[in-house]
Amino acid sequence: MSSARDLLSSVFGFGDFRPGQEEIVAAVARGENTLAIMPTGGGKSLCFQLPALVRAGVTVVISPLIALMRDQVRGLQAAGVAAGALTSGNTDEETDAVWRGLDDGSLKLLYMAPERLGSSGTEQMLNRANVSLIAVDEAHCVSQWGHDFRPDYLRIGALRAALDVPLAAFTATADAETREEIIARLFGGIEPRVFLGGFDRPNLHLAFGAKNGPRRQILDFAAARKGQSGIVYCASRAKTETLAAALRDAKHNACHYHGGMEAGPRRAVEERFAREDGLVVCATVAFGMGVDKPDIRWVAHADLPKSIESYYQEIGRAGRDGAPAETLTLYGPDDIRLRRTQIDEGLAPDARKGADHGRLNALLGLAEALGCRRQRLLAYFGETADPCGNCDLCETPPEIFDGTEAVRKALSAVLRTEENFGAGHLIDILLGNATDKVTARHHDALPTFGVGKEFNKREWQAVFRQMMGRDLVRPVAERHGALAMTEAARPILRGEAGIELRRDVIAAAARENRPAVHTLVSEADAPLLSALKAKRRALAEAQKVPAYVVFTDRTLIEMAEKRPATLDEMARIGGVGATKLERYGALFVEVITGAATQEMHPVRRKLAGRESGALFDRLAEAQLALARGPLGTDKYLSCTNATLRWIAERKPASLADLERAPGMDAPRTERFGDSFLGVLHGA
Repeated sequence: MSSARDLLSSVFGFGDFRPGQEEIVAAVARGENTLAIMPTGGGKSLCFQLPALVRAGVTVVISPLIALMRDQVRGLQAAGVAAGALTSGNTDEETDAVWRGLDDGSLKLLYMAPERLGSSGTEQMLNRANVSLIAVDEAHCVSQWGHDFRPDYLRIGALRAALDVPLAAFTATADAETREEIIARLFGGIEPRVFLGGFDRPNLHLAFGAKNGPRRQILDFAAARKGQSGIVYCASRAKTETLAAALRDAKHNACHYHGGMEAGPRRAVEERFAREDGLVVCATVAFGMGVDKPDIRWVAHADLPKSIESYYQEIGRAGRDGAPAETLTLYGPDDIRLRRTQIDEGLAPDARKGADHGRLNALLGLAEALGCRRQRLLAYFGETADPCGNCDLCETPPEIFDGTEAVRKALSAVLRTEENFGAGHLIDILLGNATDKVTARHHDALPTFGVGKEFNKREWQAVFRQMMGRDLVRPVAERHGALAMTEAARPILRGEAGIELRRDVIAAAARENRPAVHTLVSEADAPLLSALKAKRRALAEAQKVPAYVVFTDRTLIEMAEKRPATLDEMARIGGVGATKLERYGALFVEVITGAATQEMHPVRRKLAGRESGALFDRLAEAQLALARGPLGTDKYLSCTNATLRWIAERKPASLADLERAPGMDAPRTERFGDSFLGVLHGA
């Protein structure tokens, strides 16, 4: 049986594992119970797909959404792997093919939703199917306090025990509490081997922006990336519809998606997004786990996510192919107030609410960071890093000033009004604006009235936003968003501690800020990349599959940069496995070279890009030279291509070893033996 590394190259077309993958693949292939925490886009799927090909029997994959399963099955089938899914979205032909594969033992991966485990016949069917491994994708769905809880995930532990097979669980959720819950619910009393992968996604450009005309900010961001696939996450269903309409008015190919839509229109958006290049989807978080498109080039948040884990998972949908991708997250005081209120008014126990406030604080700290955002993000997940150079704060370091005096003035206004008012009223006090609301409450007589004239209203809003981001003040739900001081603020108010604020965001409160454009390849390679994408699109449309099923953006970028001129060179491009080389290799070489590539025998094509391929060619030349003997007068004699492949791959060391090759008899060994050994051993 082939090794995982061989299959990585021959089936999936990758020259090497990503960091952390090889150890996980080896553990799963050995049948160890495994929990792997890996970043979104870090290659989780390969960590159960490769072991499924190495192990005997069927691997059952429990996956949360039909769209996700169909995408993975489509990709596996395109790579020549026997995979199928049993879902409510199947055609009769698809279901029949799965059952045939189970009956004749050819099926290697069977995908199903956790809800199917509730059927009484499912366990009986799996008992007959020679299941050797259960893989659980998005395993955090088992956590009852997680952001994607699916009650049917709770059945998986019982299924593992009933089938008595190893289980491998995968998720990008890093929370230690959720991790413990996954282990308890999926593995029972068995302690799995746990892999904590690195959480750095260096190809993602991180950026945050204070809301300042958020619709215009999103439109500007999208305009600078026109024609690239993107997602805009919104906090409300209504905003997905209005923002999608605004994008269409600006000549973008855009649509909306949210949980209130009927199943048919939702599925249509999922299919469009999978197939079409350059589609922008404005969505709530309902458009989440089902997104398995590797070449999403940007993700924008029109509103602040609810936690740092949610933020990390949502931006992680961009750039899963490893090519450069960009993110932008907009936020403002209303976002912070909404997220605090959602936590406080939720049904979770107090301890859980406190933890959720902590997660939101971590995200707000990232938004209001004074230095490299990636360092701050990775620190939350327990990792250290140097400044990344690929975030907005590394590119344009923020201007910092001692904000202690301004914060003390603001905190004084909060306390002197008995924590009963929001930022708008407090700013009027600080500016000395004698509004009806201020005078009616005699707040114009407070010592803090008019002490904050060093800033205007918009600048004070930026100060309060930073204070909320640093968790110095919090909105109180029972008092309709009035700001209350936290314990973290008391040392500052008492003069026992200072605080630095960002002057640049205060100064920019009323300034327009246009995004920069980031290109995928150099200017010289851009025309070729466009031509390669056009060929990919034509092939995908003819097959009625998403473009990335043919090749991902990352693979096309490497083609544009390296310009392979032969099938051997094409086979060395990441993402070009044996099946895809056979199917598409010559077509894409023709796009690159402008000429049809020379036809290659199927046996030789299987060696493309490998050392044995070059040996095969030299053996064929040596055979041709001696086909009629050294003098050209003997009876014609030759070896089959299969024989030459055997010799090229195994490199026999002696004439006796050579004669054991299939098809090599004594006459052929006598005529070609010395010459073949000379080719193999450099003589």
